[in-house]
Amino acid sequence: MKKRGRLFIVLLVVVVCGIFLFPTIKWYTMVPQETKDLATGSKIQIREYALGQATRDLRELKSLIASNPSAPLPEANGFLIPIAKDNYKSMKRDVPRSWTVESVFRGFYTEQDLFDALENNYRSQLLELKTLSGKVLQLGLDLRGGMSILLEADVEAYEAKTGTRLSGGDVTALLNEDIAILNERIDQFGVTEPDIRIQGTDQILIEIPGAADPERVNSFLRGKGSLTFQIVDQEMTARLNTYFTENPGEVFTDAGQLKQPDFLPAGKVATGYYVNDKYGLDELSSYVVINEEIGLDGIHIANAVTGSNPITGQPTVNFELDSTGGEIFYKLTSTNTGELMAVVQDGKVKAMATITEPIRNSVQITGFGQAEAYDLSIVLKTAALPIELIVVSQQGVGASLGEDTVRAGLVAILIGLGLVFIFMVVIYKGSGLYADIALVFNLVILLAILSAFNLTLTLTSIAGLVLTVGMAVDANVIILERIKEELAYGKSAAASVKAGFAKAFWTIMDANVTTIIAALVLSQLGSGSVKGFANTLAVGIVSSMFNALFVVKLMYDASLSGKNPRLSISWRKK
Repeated sequence: MKKRGRLFIVLLVVVVCGIFLFPTIKWYTMVPQETKDLATGSKIQIREYALGQATRDLRELKSLIASNPSAPLPEANGFLIPIAKDNYKSMKRDVPRSWTVESVFRGFYTEQDLFDALENNYRSQLLELKTLSGKVLQLGLDLRGGMSILLEADVEAYEAKTGTRLSGGDVTALLNEDIAILNERIDQFGVTEPDIRIQGTDQILIEIPGAADPERVNSFLRGKGSLTFQIVDQEMTARLNTYFTENPGEVFTDAGQLKQPDFLPAGKVATGYYVNDKYGLDELSSYVVINEEIGLDGIHIANAVTGSNPITGQPTVNFELDSTGGEIFYKLTSTNTGELMAVVQDGKVKAMATITEPIRNSVQITGFGQAEAYDLSIVLKTAALPIELIVVSQQGVGASLGEDTVRAGLVAILIGLGLVFIFMVVIYKGSGLYADIALVFNLVILLAILSAFNLTLTLTSIAGLVLTVGMAVDANVIILERIKEELAYGKSAAASVKAGFAKAFWTIMDANVTTIIAALVLSQLGSGSVKGFANTLAVGIVSSMFNALFVVKLMYDASLSGKNPRLSISWRKK
């Protein structure tokens, strides 16, 4: 490959590494630990924090305007000025030249609008950081501390209940659906976002970083959920909403449960209709009266997917029922054509649709946005776990262990780097310095790839990093020894470098390809900790090969391109 092509590839890799590493660098160096803890908490915790901070800020601003209306707006609330400016323009009023507390207040239609702006600021910041946290190099449980839970699929119970035999692929597919359900439950129980993944063919490993409450974790693991289809009483629904609007103090009991007004006849139940709020959490939208009798239980749903209406393009949710469910649903829809049917999850109405005709097995529901349609398809499938799980083990890992191992790992890497640096310069002089530069770049590429694929850095991964530091220099040693052999034959510096790289190429490939094969086998067949080591080792080997064959060669090309090229490869004088 020509010099320009090699230079272009190296520069491209540098740019890509910078892009991949930026989220990790930003997260670990620019975000305070307190903010990290908030962003990695549940959405319920984020909502409570944002509402609380907005309430505090509004109270402080009201206190300030009461005592000194002409006081300048606090710097921390400066984000309100562009919003107020736009509102002034919308109101067709003159924009103030200087922004005081009073002028900012006048830039909002109501106090609620000001509160919403304050809340939106906290919400957007934390949700953006929550998204960012999912794009960075993660620390494993052994480094960060927390809880580790191993669950196993109860295959025998499933086969006994359904009368079907499961293959390994069937179990894995069911476990993937279980994972979707568990992820849906997490925020409802206020559990810090865990890492949930399949281990082997019939197990799920859940790793919850930080200080997790075991009882709260068990609550979302044990929850079975419920999903039903029930007919809506539209007349009573209208009466209920009017009553609650006129009597806001009669909506909830002292325990926070929705009241059942006396005018509801027997067999009717008042419940809430919930939609996703700005945090992606359930928000009470209105009230619905449904028949207490369950029309169809969700256990009869065989599958649910999202789609779109071929004519209108409107998102739809399509689900299939088993044979028993099909017969039940056909009777339900035949006798209630023209009525509203509610999809009720855990006592909450999540969707409603008008029955236009009798339906047997294939059902389509419309009236949602794309995101809502996807969420509903998950709701239809995730009211209960498709295959029950048995807790095999549950253990805690202390956070202090993580701090010690991270520190020890960093020390090991630095010592390894230092010894390799010294060795290469002592033995190979200037050429050894090229190898050292490539070694540093090798670590940069390695961390960038781990960040790009959102891999987890564990104690065994650190061991892989340390081993990679030692092995990364092997290819350079082979190349440098080949170059010294060519120089001994009396060839010029440029010719020796060219021949040295050419002769070392297949030796390097043979040695590293066999190591990569072993690493890939470990990655596919090994357990979680072994996988971390194997992934790091495989990525490190590929990165070290690239640096030896591209980066070091580019440095040689640059040093030998002048009028008097000199090759520094040994301290020995000829």
